[in-house]
Amino acid sequence: MTDSSSDRFVRSHLKTRHLVLLVELGRHGSIAHAAQAANLTQPGASKLLGELEHALGVQLFERLSRGVAPTWYGKVLIRRAGAALAEMDAAHQEVMELLSGLRGRVGIGTVLAPATGLVPKAINLLKSRHSRVHVSVSMSTSKGLVERLRSGDLDLVVGRILDTAAADELNFEPLTDEPHLLIARAGHSLASRTDLRLEDLMEQCWILPPAGSILRDRLTALFLSHGLEQPAETVETLDLPVVASLLMGSDMIVALPYDAVQSYLDAGLMAVLPFDLGVSMDSFGIVTRKRHQLSPGADAMLLALRDAAASMYPHYRKPLQS
Repeated sequence: MTDSSSDRFVRSHLKTRHLVLLVELGRHGSIAHAAQAANLTQPGASKLLGELEHALGVQLFERLSRGVAPTWYGKVLIRRAGAALAEMDAAHQEVMELLSGLRGRVGIGTVLAPATGLVPKAINLLKSRHSRVHVSVSMSTSKGLVERLRSGDLDLVVGRILDTAAADELNFEPLTDEPHLLIARAGHSLASRTDLRLEDLMEQCWILPPAGSILRDRLTALFLSHGLEQPAETVETLDLPVVASLLMGSDMIVALPYDAVQSYLDAGLMAVLPFDLGVSMDSFGIVTRKRHQLSPGADAMLLALRDAAASMYPHYRKPLQS
C-alpha cells in the first residue's frame, strides 16, 4: 500500500519531464547532453533535477568536473523512471493494438541454449497466429538481460535469476536444466580417445564465456578442484557463429549444451568428445516482472513460449492459467 508521502510526491511533484531527464542523465552522465536528448535547455534540466532532489530530500547525482554520476538514490530513480516510461509506451501500444487488431512490438531476451531452439520455435508459432506482431530478440547473459527486463527495456527473458535482491520483483517459470557437453570439430584428434583426462584438456585451447558467467565459474571450479591450472590458451566469446567458425577451423574445444549445436552434430560437422565434464547449468526459465500487465503482443509471445516448451521439454508442464 502506498504511504501518503509517496502519494504526494508522485501526484504533486513528479512530472513526465522528470522521468525523461532521469533516464537521459543515466545514459549520458552529463546535464548538457541529457538536456539535449530530453529537448530541454541546460538551465531547465538543472532546475528539474533540483526540484526532484528538494522534493525527496536527498542528493541524486554527484556533480563532477566532467558531468554527473548517480548516487545510490539516483540509480534507484533512474531504473524506476525507465520502467515507468516503458509502461506508458506499452499503454500506448496496447491502445493502438486494440484499435487495429493484435500487432505492436515485443522484446524478448534469451541466453544461448534457448536462442537456438526454443525461442525461434516460439517466434514461428507467434507469427503463425499473429503475423503483425514485431519481435525483437536480444541474446546475452542472464544478468544483463534481467536488468533490461527490470528497467522495462524487455518484456520477457528466457534465462535465470542470479541476483537474489531482484528476485522479489520477478516471476520465474522453470523450463529445463542445461547439461553441457565437450564439443570439438569432427575428426578432432581427441574424438577417438577413450582415456581422456582433465590434464589432457588443460593443454587444449578453450573457447570460454566471459568471466563472471555461471559456466565460466563452474569450469574454473572444475580445474581448481582437481588441483590443475586454468587452460593457458583461451578465446572468449558468446557468439555461436563465431564459436562454430573457430571450432571447425581449428582444434579448439568448447563446453556447450546439446541444443546449441544439435544441427552441427547432425550434419557431421562437430563431435562430442568422450569426457564427462559433470557441468550442468541451473534450470533456465521464463522471467517476467511481478505486478506488471503484459501487452497483448507480449502475452501472445508468452503463450507461444509455453506451447513451444511443452513440445520440446518432456518434464515441462504449462501453468493452468496464463
